[in-house]
Amino acid sequence: MTLPSLARLLLALCLAGSVVPAAAVIDGVATVKSLKGDVRIQRGGRELPVAVGTALLQEDTIVTGSDGSAGLTFADNTLISLGARSRFVIDRFRFDRTSNGGEFQSTLSKGRMAVVSGKIAKSQIDAMKVRTPTSLLGVRGTEFVVEAGR
Repeated sequence: MTLPSLARLLLALCLAGSVVPAAAVIDGVATVKSLKGDVRIQRGGRELPVAVGTALLQEDTIVTGSDGSAGLTFADNTLISLGARSRFVIDRFRFDRTSNGGEFQSTLSKGRMAVVSGKIAKSQIDAMKVRTPTSLLGVRGTEFVVEAGR
């Protein structure tokens, strides 16, 4: 199975059966589209409950437990699927709906994520970056899977 096929499969499994209106993304930088098992949001030193439709903000940390997974849709239509035992931080997200430009920086400190990049990555070279404990990926409009230290 090729990497793009694997990314599509992971996203399809995580997003299957959930529908959230596009307007829900306007309240934050992203929306939780699907959940399974133990998923938590850490925001401002607090741990918040998560439900399908929960708005995510810049600097939120999404943590999945051993049975957890989450599908996230960002304002620029980037799709991210987090697997079990993952820790993902939205470090910086800025999106201009007129130019489709902006900046998306995130950190995957552990776990696995599959990504289908959105308008930001397709509009500017290296506008989307994913940091792991051992690397920094500059994204140029593609589908990919990242695994960080477990």
